[in-house]
Amino acid sequence: MNIGELARRTGSSARSIRHYDKAGLLASHRRDNGYRDFSDEAVPQVMQVARMIRLGFSLEEITTFPPCMLRQVTNAVCPDALAAHRERLAEVDRQLFDLARLRERLLTVLGANEPHLPPTERAPHEPS
Repeated sequence: MNIGELARRTGSSARSIRHYDKAGLLASHRRDNGYRDFSDEAVPQVMQVARMIRLGFSLEEITTFPPCMLRQVTNAVCPDALAAHRERLAEVDRQLFDLARLRERLLTVLGANEPHLPPTERAPHEPS
């Protein structure tokens, strides 16, 4: 199938698919006219790569995942990739902790510089 059909079937852009292909995450071959040609196996592969990107993994990280990760399109993680997902979760937790500390420092600065305002007006409100 051509890249346009693959994009239509996966909901990914042709540009993203070219990027995944260049990173070695998809198997394609070139037609006589130079256009990429993809097999039906590329559909779940593109969908899985896009899913992993939404989970915060980089293409470089995804290339290190075992092949089983590119065959699945579910939330199930093959056992060989569980460690990478745990590491990503730990990184997200560290980032949340760092952001909370940064938020507290900003609230402190705003409170010191805007003492006439009630505390709720000194800093942005939390989403409801």
